[in-house]
This record gives sequence, structure tokens and C-alpha cells, in this order.
Amino acid sequence: MNGTSGGNGKQGRRDRLIKERVHDPYMARSKPVEPTLCPECGVVFSGGRWQWQSDSGPDANEEMCPACQRTQDKFPAGILTLRGDFFAQHRTEILSLVQNKVEEQKAQHPMKRLMAIEDQADGITVITFTDTHLPRGVGQAIVSAYEGELEIQYTEEAATVRVYWQR
Repeated sequence: MNGTSGGNGKQGRRDRLIKERVHDPYMARSKPVEPTLCPECGVVFSGGRWQWQSDSGPDANEEMCPACQRTQDKFPAGILTLRGDFFAQHRTEILSLVQNKVEEQKAQHPMKRLMAIEDQADGITVITFTDTHLPRGVGQAIVSAYEGELEIQYTEEAATVRVYWQR
């Protein structure tokens, strides 16, 4: 018998109070009732996930989806910052690439969306997203097409990713 077993031959569980590693206030604690329609964008929760459907049925519940809620609250999960002389010269092309990548992802994953594109006075453009994976993927697509430097910073506490690209 083990000396830490308390004399009964069984070792007590030490994981009873597992702390949540990442706290995302937009992550649902329980699944919505199926079907649930987002009144803002029309995405439907069905089959265990949010998806684009042409019809949710007449008895669908209504609840704002996490992507629309983030957009309304102006609380992005991902931020992409674009800067540099090359960016300034090729801004239209690069933003077109961003839009194409976002639309491609959004078609398959409705919660991956672009929230806003903001131009700052110092020639920097900041793009916000509803998802943590999308800014990284967009940044990597920019590097693949135009090279440059890409830096990715992920903060676990805030469940946010910050991506910086420049050339």
C-alpha cells in the first residue's frame, strides 16, 4: 500500500478543482436549442454547430450568435496590424487578399469573420476579427503572397491573438 493512499488503497483525485485555462466570455457554456437562428446575420445553430442554411424552420429559437455578439460589443478575438512602405504602396491589393481569405473561411466557418478595418493616421491599418485563428491565417497568406515580417502574439488570459505584418 502507498503511504499517501489514506489507508484504503485508492489515491484521491487531485484534479477536482481544475481551473479554466482560457476564459472566453463569448464561448457558450451550453449549446443552444436546435434550431436557433441568429436574427442579425441569419446563421443557424443546427447539427451541433453554427452553419449557413437557407431555412431554419418556423419554430426556430432566436439568439445572437457569438460572432455577431463580438461585433456588437466591439470585442475582437484577433487583431491584425499592417504597416510599412510596401503596404502603403500595395494597400488595395493586400486588403483584397484579406477580404478573399475572410470570405473563404467564413463560408465554411460562420464564426470566423472580419469585424472592422481601421486606418490610423500613421499609415497603419488595424483589422479586427471574431476568431483567433483567422488573423494568423490571413497574416500567413500575406507573407506567402508578399513576403515581409510576421509576428504573432497570443495572450491566453484574454483569449486574444495579435498579429503584426510589415514590409
